[in-house]
Amino acid sequence: MKFIKRLLIFTLVCMILGVGTIFGFYLYVKPELPDVATLRDVKLQTPMQVYSQDGKLISQFGEKRRIPVKYDEIPQHLIEALIATEDSRFYEHYGIDPIGITRAAIVVAMSGSAKQGASTITQQLARNFFLSNEKKIMRKIKEIFIAIHIEQLLSKPEIMELYVNKIFLGHRSYGFGAAARVYFGKDLNQLTLSELATLAGMPKAPSTMNPIYSLERATHRRNVVLARMLDEKYITQEEYDQARSETLISRYHGAEIALNAPYVAELARAWMVERYGEEAYTSGMNVYTTVNSKLQNAANDAAINNLLAYDERHGYRGAEKVLWKPNATPMSAEEIVKTLRNVPSYGELTPAVVTAVSAKSADVTIKNNGEATINWDGIKWARQFRTDERQGSAPKKASDVLEVGEQIWVREVESQQEEGDVVYHWQLSQVPNANTAFVAMNPENGAVMSLVGGFNFVHNKFNRATQSVRQVGSSIKPFIYSAAIDKGLTLATLINDAPINQWDQSQGTAWRPKNSPPTYVGPTRLRIGLAQSKNVMAVRVLREVGLDETRQYLTRFGFDIKDVPRSETIALGAGSLTPIKMAQGYSVFANGGYYVEPYYIEKIVGPYGDVEFEASPKTICQQNCPVTTVAEVTESETVSADGHSVFNEQDITEENADEPQYAPQVISEQSAFLVREMMYSNIWGGGSWRDGTGWNGTGWRAQKLKRRDIGGKTGTTNDSKDAWYNGYGPGVVAVAWVGFDDHSRKLGRTTRNSNLGKDQITGAEAGAKTAEPAWVDFMHTALSFNAEQEKSIPEGIVRIRIDRDSGLLTNKVDGSSMFEYFREGHEPTEYVSDELTDTIYTSDEGEELF
Repeated sequence: MKFIKRLLIFTLVCMILGVGTIFGFYLYVKPELPDVATLRDVKLQTPMQVYSQDGKLISQFGEKRRIPVKYDEIPQHLIEALIATEDSRFYEHYGIDPIGITRAAIVVAMSGSAKQGASTITQQLARNFFLSNEKKIMRKIKEIFIAIHIEQLLSKPEIMELYVNKIFLGHRSYGFGAAARVYFGKDLNQLTLSELATLAGMPKAPSTMNPIYSLERATHRRNVVLARMLDEKYITQEEYDQARSETLISRYHGAEIALNAPYVAELARAWMVERYGEEAYTSGMNVYTTVNSKLQNAANDAAINNLLAYDERHGYRGAEKVLWKPNATPMSAEEIVKTLRNVPSYGELTPAVVTAVSAKSADVTIKNNGEATINWDGIKWARQFRTDERQGSAPKKASDVLEVGEQIWVREVESQQEEGDVVYHWQLSQVPNANTAFVAMNPENGAVMSLVGGFNFVHNKFNRATQSVRQVGSSIKPFIYSAAIDKGLTLATLINDAPINQWDQSQGTAWRPKNSPPTYVGPTRLRIGLAQSKNVMAVRVLREVGLDETRQYLTRFGFDIKDVPRSETIALGAGSLTPIKMAQGYSVFANGGYYVEPYYIEKIVGPYGDVEFEASPKTICQQNCPVTTVAEVTESETVSADGHSVFNEQDITEENADEPQYAPQVISEQSAFLVREMMYSNIWGGGSWRDGTGWNGTGWRAQKLKRRDIGGKTGTTNDSKDAWYNGYGPGVVAVAWVGFDDHSRKLGRTTRNSNLGKDQITGAEAGAKTAEPAWVDFMHTALSFNAEQEKSIPEGIVRIRIDRDSGLLTNKVDGSSMFEYFREGHEPTEYVSDELTDTIYTSDEGEELF
């Protein structure tokens, strides 16, 4: 009895000491315990994703890949696998498992260190949210108390949901939703029992037990999980046998990018960080841009193929590097594959190694494509590059171009169509030295529908569409001619197309602007002057308007006055603008005279589907519009005191945020129409070829589009350092630019390659040859969305028959006459006489006309 009494006393004392110790530990760590109530409002760190306007994934930002799932979306087999493997008494305990803790304590007592854990799912959740993974007694004590608090606060389904979404599972995947994507490329509810068991076994050692790191260890761990599920009677013997016999197939699945628009993705990323800070990366927000996937793909193909065509017609610069000399021991196939694995691909350009050269072909090993042959059609273009102005003779055989052991670049190109099938072949290529930019936007509201910022984002992340300020060349002329129209000139006004020779006393030299080509035809109508991009006529038009007045007028289109030099050279394109600014300016002509700002973000959707932001761009009023004169807009809204545009989406106040925001009208509808007419003639020319009066504009290559509702303007700077084409069609304005990042380098010229066909671009590079082909290719797709539209003539425009030579009224109906558009009240009042003298070309003082 004494022994029993002492034993009871000893037991009671131990219990009191145990409870006291636990209470003491609790009081000791209580100040350091987190507030577990935050779990109710926890925001899981989910990557930000960027989409096109039509829902195609463009990019994903954030270190942690996570796809949150609700409890009722978790497969039952996954819940059962986790309980069987990680915490078989999950539904019975209150946060801790006394049996597991006792087992772990014995291990600690015997080994002297914490080698084995006994964490429940709740404890693992506590550790993942609030603690580190270090194996220390004090961390374990904190973990226990936090787990108990969690059980008091949350239900078992809420705990399981947080665990499934929080746990790290290797390869930057957090949560089972992301892991299903990373390892198997499926949604969680699409996984088989075998795959679910594989994931359920990974929390023990996610970095080494995943099927990518070690398929053998992952398979063994999967079998352990399946055995535990069988023991716990969660699955039948038949299900166990079938799942265990299934061969695991796993590889790394990155974010499934559906649309190549990295420059747009970077714009969206920067916008989100500016708006939400660094939390944007883990916010789980979905950013929907204004980009249309079909138009973006069209812009990608048009801009990059055009750039490569420019680069290749200037000649082949040789191999990227030489891996071994022809008489040296060649690399083995395995060494070649290993070498290529470390060389990046740039879009459609893929690295390859030449392994054999025949008379008219070459065998190559291509990264991720294995062995292939480049036939003569893919080599014959590659005459030697000498300078930007000169190329070597056309090659006669493959060995003139390639040698065994060279690392080169290849791309797949469309070869021909047979029975409706597209056939491709490999072609030798090279990373271009020049670069490009392309922008297309909706002129009605400023939505950017496609954007290409350069040859390749991996190769160079500089966005030339929004950041590259380049001389615009003749692209500026429509804005100067618009000022002239507002000044009172008409499409029939005669401007003298004759050389200018002006002495500059300050420079001690004469300024002699020249046409390109340097031909002059005397007095010429304004329409023809813009359509054929007559430089000397543009200077005279500028003089008629006035230099200061023209510079101020250009700010109506959103141009900063500081980007417009106070010099008559602006008539020839001395000002510098970005491609996006050019698209913004040309939109004013396309939409009837309204200023719209480009924007890229359509809406922001939160991780649970709530709309966080939705764009409210200023759009063109279609009916019941507020009456605002052009003069009022110009004076009060268009330009601030320092010449900056003040139209901005951020100007919308809370008071009027729900009201329609209308774009201000900065030029009259009539002026916009008349400028469009001149740009229409840039493509379609005028006159009658049958009557001998036909003529083409500089943009005649776009006639292949066979659309009469388009127009545009070429742009080429001095020495052809920048080439532009800017134009419009129904619902779209597009701008193409080509040039070198090195501003001093010229685009050069090319000669005919005797190996190629008749459809070659030769001679000096210019806007029409170097940039317009990209515009034309893009517009093939863009115009397919809208049927051809009939010309809409605004009120206040009249159509009158005039004499082609003088621009005066005529009663003749033969080839010497034509119909022309005028603003009402500005049409000519005099009739052409039968006998014209030269006096109409000169003023009383003997000065040349304008």
